[in-house]
Amino acid sequence: MSSRKSKSNNLIHAEYLSQNPDFYIKCRWIGLGRSQFRFVPSLEIEVQRLLRERFCHQSPHSNLFGVQVQYKHLIELLKRTAIHGESNSVLIIGPRGSGKTMLINHALKELMEVEEVSENVLQVHLNGLLQINDKIALKEITRQLNLENVVGDKVFGSFAESLSFLLEALKRGDRSSSCPVIFILDEFDLFAHHKNQTLLYNLFDISQSAQTPLAVIGLTCRLDILELLEKRVKSRFSHRQIHLMNSFGFPQYLKIFKEQLSLPAEFPDKIFTEKWNENVQCLTEDRSVREVLQKHFNVSKNLRSLHMLLMLALNRITTSHPFVTAADLMEANQLCSMDSKANIVHGLSVLEICLIIAMKHLNDIYEEEPFNFQMVYNEFQKFVQRKAHSVYNFEKPVVMKAFEHLQQLELIRPMERTSVNTQREYQLMKLLLDNTQIMNALQKYPNCPTDVRQWATSSLSWL
Repeated sequence: MSSRKSKSNNLIHAEYLSQNPDFYIKCRWIGLGRSQFRFVPSLEIEVQRLLRERFCHQSPHSNLFGVQVQYKHLIELLKRTAIHGESNSVLIIGPRGSGKTMLINHALKELMEVEEVSENVLQVHLNGLLQINDKIALKEITRQLNLENVVGDKVFGSFAESLSFLLEALKRGDRSSSCPVIFILDEFDLFAHHKNQTLLYNLFDISQSAQTPLAVIGLTCRLDILELLEKRVKSRFSHRQIHLMNSFGFPQYLKIFKEQLSLPAEFPDKIFTEKWNENVQCLTEDRSVREVLQKHFNVSKNLRSLHMLLMLALNRITTSHPFVTAADLMEANQLCSMDSKANIVHGLSVLEICLIIAMKHLNDIYEEEPFNFQMVYNEFQKFVQRKAHSVYNFEKPVVMKAFEHLQQLELIRPMERTSVNTQREYQLMKLLLDNTQIMNALQKYPNCPTDVRQWATSSLSWL
């Protein structure tokens, strides 16, 4: 019976492989007995899964880079709230991608590893992009604090009832008997735009009083954040600020590159891990790779942009190409620095290309002054009359349709809101491409007519 079952299993596997010949390349078979088999992902797939998870998620298990002083300040502040019942408020300020979220995640992870803290501290995570007003924010707070069913439907009654209930619950406590609550407000500047800043006022007010221990941590990329706060809110804020400015240099950037691309010691295959990490070390010392990273560093020290570069290079890993090479990183850098608007131009029709060239000439003649469709159409007609033998003369409605398509692609935009009385032909527009982008796109445009290319590069005297 067992041999018959084994044969049927083997037939099933053989049939599957005949229908999916690439599957064996991507996976290995491991025998567990006479009749038991299971498919195990190959090392390359496992490497991609592990590194993609590292690049895409702000994992608290990854290392912090260049923010040790700020981290020490933040963790001490959180411990004073969680262990000693001291209320605090702080703003973490830095450009996007500077590591604000990673910093707070690391601090919360270390805090929760303390046994007396993990069972008592409550966390509330809010985001200004999701909680767009105080009413939605209050509902989210009551949900995360598990207060929905405390007083039945009253919690989800009016805004005033929800606020008064939440404030009563927080103010009723004291330092010795209440669970500390940590509020993390991502996109903090958006909460400052809420009506009367009621939520911020009450959170900061509680954090200044000897009631429930409360830590309010705001994350923002705006340096002028304090100017957005009302006077009554600002007076209750502790004015503590932690700044993250990506202050590391290129040697540290190289070290980050190496650490982010290296495999951990816990990876299943030790021999492959050793070879992979040796390859990463060679990449770090390679001159062409250093040039790519230097260009990337000069444009942005943002770790997200580095992760994007590494992700594009990682996508080229296959069974026959198991390691990242310098050529992979150079190609990934070209993809990262590619001009998206120039790519759109590559897919336009010849008529739409002609209209863009006409706009380019109008910009040169009138020194970047806005233009309308009629002006562009007249320029196009001049060109058609000169090159009637090689360029088809489209009817005006067809040209108008192409002009509107350029507006839909956001290659041109109206200077002011369209009014009912304004005719479409005379609405003022502005070109969102510069001359360099247009010329570079024309060089790569497939089968571009010679006359059109010459028109783009010609002098403007005959116009």
